[in-house]
Amino acid sequence: MRTALHALTDELRRLKTAGVKMVAVSDESVAALRRLVQARSRGVSVTALHDTPEPAESLAAPRAAAVPLKAYEPPAPVYTPMPPPKPVGEPLPPPPTVTLPAGDKQTRWNALLELVRDDATCKAHVRPGKKIVLGVGSVEAKIMFVGEAPGAEEELHGEPFVGPAGELLTKMIQAMGLKRTEIYIGNIMNWRPEIPTPPGEAQVGNRPPTEAEIRYCLPYLRAQIDVVNPDLLVALGATAAHGLLGFSAFKALGDVRGRWFEFGGKALMITYHPSYLLRPPIDNRKKRLVWEDLLKVMERVALPISDKQRSFFLDK
Repeated sequence: MRTALHALTDELRRLKTAGVKMVAVSDESVAALRRLVQARSRGVSVTALHDTPEPAESLAAPRAAAVPLKAYEPPAPVYTPMPPPKPVGEPLPPPPTVTLPAGDKQTRWNALLELVRDDATCKAHVRPGKKIVLGVGSVEAKIMFVGEAPGAEEELHGEPFVGPAGELLTKMIQAMGLKRTEIYIGNIMNWRPEIPTPPGEAQVGNRPPTEAEIRYCLPYLRAQIDVVNPDLLVALGATAAHGLLGFSAFKALGDVRGRWFEFGGKALMITYHPSYLLRPPIDNRKKRLVWEDLLKVMERVALPISDKQRSFFLDK
């Protein structure tokens, strides 16, 4: 009986910690607990109570008799009222009109960065202590990778692809015979799509941006493409592909992956997001699919391709 009580106490403590406020308790369980409390007050052994029937008069007693059990519960937590979160997909203002000054590429990119950082809508959707994210890399790049939306690491550093998926993307770029500093990496979104989170706590997990959110940020991506003027674009993942091709362009990414499209007058290759390669099962088959897409990119921009590169991730 004592072991069972300890187990019950631990479970109630765990449920309270998890935020559970109420649990269902049968009448039989309440009666058993009441007998225990009354026995302890009379000095009766707990063991002797096992399977002892409940006296009729005690069954009629009010539930308040179980109040002493509060001694087994942890102190009640203090709850801070949470302001109503912004609903996902809330109305956004019309997409901004981006006008950049004349000048060289770096001057125009610097002006674009200031525009994004000063954008009231972007700032309203960035949590305190986090950063708006614009692209990064060479403004002279021939290849521009387009990702989905910032995650936890990206909004902390204000740079796309700096987490595990970013480390893998860097390796993919190096396998192409390039350095990360020689290409340009942008995102469909300039802020991390919010998930309702209690004040003072870090957001856990990510959600795909809505069509309205993508539509709002798209002019900033177009401006980056205009400034960098790459030879081609590579969309990484379904969100980026939907943002560039349209939400009704395809249902499954596999339907468009590995094919050439066009966006803003630039050739566009669709492939999987690096995070796809990090999901189990991790195997060469998935890596080869993405690598075949990158081989097409390398051919398009006339990068040298060795026999070794052509055989990457082929099963032996």
